[in-house]
Amino acid sequence: MDSKDTEKRIKELEKKVAVLEDLEAIKRLQRSYGYYLEHWMYEEVIDCFSDRPDTTLNIMVGIFLGKEGIKRYFSGEKARGTNPEVLHQIMQLSGVVDVSPDGKTAQGRWYGWGAAALPSGKRIMQNLTAGIYTAGYIKEDGKWKIWKLMWNPVIMADPTKGWVKPERVAAISAEELPPAPRPDKPRDINTKYPSGYIPPFHYPHPVTGKKTSERKHNVALKIKGAE
Repeated sequence: MDSKDTEKRIKELEKKVAVLEDLEAIKRLQRSYGYYLEHWMYEEVIDCFSDRPDTTLNIMVGIFLGKEGIKRYFSGEKARGTNPEVLHQIMQLSGVVDVSPDGKTAQGRWYGWGAAALPSGKRIMQNLTAGIYTAGYIKEDGKWKIWKLMWNPVIMADPTKGWVKPERVAAISAEELPPAPRPDKPRDINTKYPSGYIPPFHYPHPVTGKKTSERKHNVALKIKGAE
């Protein structure tokens, strides 16, 4: 292999590495968005989006335009983040991402599956939810951000009723499970709903590079073991 072929091969490999790095950065961004959304960490969620005026968030309540529109929606619901009974868990699953040839934009598709508990006064609305995210991403100042995000719900159902009509559901009797093996020691922290506990993030925000706010949240809720 002569020097020209070697140089060409090196450039091809560098391009492939760049694409792989972009894919990992985008997947990290989308997954982080899901974790922040779970406990309505609205500041971190907003920072995931592009600063462009044509940035869009298309969800069930409507379409929000630009970074200001997205900020208006998430910060307008910020009280959710201080209520330990709020759960907005939508797992970001089976992501398929493609980066454009110029490396400046990308498209993605993800399954979303999870559960929600939304307090209103003395009542709480609970549901199971599933759907598909279609997303557009853009690189700004070397950082990938969410540019276009659309949530396409497929299932929204009360878990006590399910999402299939009662007359179509077969009655199934589940046998009692055997007891679990004896543990070496008890758990030292309560993570179950409605504790409001946010497990620590081992990484900074993928766009801002800042340390996230879960410790402050956990301490404010006086969660034992979260200090």
